[in-house]
Amino acid sequence: MRVLFRHPKIWTGMTTVSGLLVDDGLIVAAGAAADLEAPGVRVHDLPGELVIPGLHDAHIHTAAFARDLAGVNLRGVRSVQEAQDVLRLHQTGLTDAEWVLGGFWDSNRWEVPVQPGRADLDAVTGDRPAVLWSVDCHTLWVNSAALRAAGITGATDDPPGGEIVRDAHGQPTGILRENACAAIESVIPSDADTLADKLRVAQDSLLRLGLTSITDIDGEDALEAFRQLYDARGLAVRVTKAVRQPALDLAIAQGRRTGDGDDRLRTGPVKLFSDGALGSHTSHMSSPFAGEGDNCGLATLSPEELYDLTRRAVDAGLSVATHAIGDAAAAAVLDAYERVLAETGTSLRLRIEHAQHLRPADIPRMARLGVVASMQPTHCTSDLDLVDWLLAGHDIVSYGWRTVLDAGVPLAFGSDAPVESPNPFLALHAAVTRQRADGIPPGGWQPHERVTLAEALSAHTLGAAYAAGDEARKGTLEPGKLADFIAVDTDLFAVAETDPVAIAQATVQETIIGGESVFTA
Repeated sequence: MRVLFRHPKIWTGMTTVSGLLVDDGLIVAAGAAADLEAPGVRVHDLPGELVIPGLHDAHIHTAAFARDLAGVNLRGVRSVQEAQDVLRLHQTGLTDAEWVLGGFWDSNRWEVPVQPGRADLDAVTGDRPAVLWSVDCHTLWVNSAALRAAGITGATDDPPGGEIVRDAHGQPTGILRENACAAIESVIPSDADTLADKLRVAQDSLLRLGLTSITDIDGEDALEAFRQLYDARGLAVRVTKAVRQPALDLAIAQGRRTGDGDDRLRTGPVKLFSDGALGSHTSHMSSPFAGEGDNCGLATLSPEELYDLTRRAVDAGLSVATHAIGDAAAAAVLDAYERVLAETGTSLRLRIEHAQHLRPADIPRMARLGVVASMQPTHCTSDLDLVDWLLAGHDIVSYGWRTVLDAGVPLAFGSDAPVESPNPFLALHAAVTRQRADGIPPGGWQPHERVTLAEALSAHTLGAAYAAGDEARKGTLEPGKLADFIAVDTDLFAVAETDPVAIAQATVQETIIGGESVFTA
């Protein structure tokens, strides 16, 4: 049966209409509701003040987000002592065999900004292994039991692109950076039998936030859990599933190609890592961090490795999305992309994930090459103090949404959850104000990089769809496209100039995917 969805203000991504006619999950007409009414057409009146296309998170770690909902949460703690108090309480709900997992601590914001060590964890966890990610997910804080489980000792060499931080006696402190984390990750007990259930809970949160599509960046265990939900007809959100670098050989052997699948679950890009993160002081920069000697961060892949992996992926029909936060990392990625594009002429989408700090000369190069900037607006508002501190004097464009758009670079927005909140309205607010949700700093940080609300919405809808190669099916509310849209309690356009904080506070009243209501407030 055809359904007419009515609302006084439906923003299609290009214009405003009052009706969407939907048949078999697709939009067949958009226009004045009165013109679309017909015998046999069921009418569905949408709530709220504004209807917009379903939001697409272009970069989310859904399995990590799902696990975070069940793990220990150290966001907001201000000292080792506060962290220990939270850990003591968390352990009361664990069985004897369970590890302490979770984290999202940020020692840069602690009252005494020094990184903790294994002894701090040993004091409260004893022989129970504890593995706690930093807020940027590029550093691990672990206890002695976890180090023993992974076989990490003072004699263990640093892996390429990673660091086992050591004390004055050469012993591991319990802090692991970048590729050194892999040894710990490999011994964490599997949650394969419960991950699908965790993802189902996480999916409910995403639908409540108005996310109708996601590009998931997690591993093969997440893919299997998504497949379980799909087979059980429990996958409501549309998933473009990335292939992590360690699974590239497997994906090639299985014949996976970007775009394979259907509108509910399909193969996405290969995810590579070229450097670390700003918060861990491991993003690969052209110049050293302020006050840190010659520390320019870490390159986790060599230039030749970046090229080889990109070329192998493209030759196999897989697009590529490479993590690059520092300006030197982004330049190395562009070098590899430029070489592969010249050799292959591929039309597959090539992306830089985060693209937080860029050399000014590299931005027109991104535009010329058609490389997508996949960015997360709330990284800017979370990190602005760190940028002012660590990157003072660097000749870079930081979180330059306005600059990349004006240069003609395709822009896609996401969250990087659970590093940041998956709430897209926080991202939209950050994009148009360059402020945190509390209005700090007044006037916005580097306000010349602000974008309009329409541009921010486009990056979180059509831009994210384009990055995934799905712009013909998603991102705007046009005939022939999927009937994915949300009703919001706030007229975002009305408040954008007069009360932009209201954007961050907006809530979803109803989420429609494929013409079916999957969430109502």
